[in-house]
Amino acid sequence: MEYTEKYRKAADVIRKAEAMIITSGAGMGVDSGLPDFRGEKGFWNAYPMYERLGLSFAGAANPRHFDEDPAFGWGFYGHRTNLYRSTTPHDGFNWLKEWSKKFGIDHFVVTSNVDGQFQQAGYADSRILEVHGSIHHLQCTTPCSSEIWANEEDIPVDLDTMRAGYIPSCIRCNAVARPNILMFGDYAWISSRTAEQEERFSAFLNRHRGHRKVIIEMGAGTSVPTIRNLGDRLSTIEDVTLIRINPREYGVRGAHISIDKGALEALQGIGEHLAR
Repeated sequence: MEYTEKYRKAADVIRKAEAMIITSGAGMGVDSGLPDFRGEKGFWNAYPMYERLGLSFAGAANPRHFDEDPAFGWGFYGHRTNLYRSTTPHDGFNWLKEWSKKFGIDHFVVTSNVDGQFQQAGYADSRILEVHGSIHHLQCTTPCSSEIWANEEDIPVDLDTMRAGYIPSCIRCNAVARPNILMFGDYAWISSRTAEQEERFSAFLNRHRGHRKVIIEMGAGTSVPTIRNLGDRLSTIEDVTLIRINPREYGVRGAHISIDKGALEALQGIGEHLAR
């Protein structure tokens, strides 16, 4: 199927939908200028210091650093905090929001990204599920309690050593604080904030049981398949159409729609047909 026909078909599905589930993985942020961590080379291109140390993404995103060497742990997450704060979400974020409003489609966002880009693009926090947590929230490393609080810290990072010049501390016990993110090999992540988001998403699905639903999945690969698996599972339900946007891993089952493009380019193509 040619791209024009795929875009036309996707636009027709969106126009007729009563509920829109917007799902995204790491590929969603690439068009905003965020680094692509897929594969060791992708991670090392973004962070050459870790290549010199022989550390992969899984090695850098490990909670043990906050116990053994907090300045090193916060070097990685401090840099990412600063990067995400300074990044402007690409136009695709706004287009999805505008389509929901224009066609009267109830929507909910499910993302494995911890960057807060959907909130920055103006989506209501009550309509977002961040399955791996958020870098914009903190917790105790111990943890001494179940408290989660906003990350309002200013964390300078030496880009040569990737070490932080400041270590955030717990607001209760003064131990080292860490991002409220599910990391690799993580047994201390406090999941209560994400659990509340999951409850709201379940309520959304229940509210739209039997309604025509469209899933617009962007940049979700198979290496960390949380979002991918959600799309595959929900796409088996009657009255659900999956639009999978991914330049590499774009396969779908049955009559669902696959578009082997980046998120911004694909959304622009769909948007041109929705404007007609």
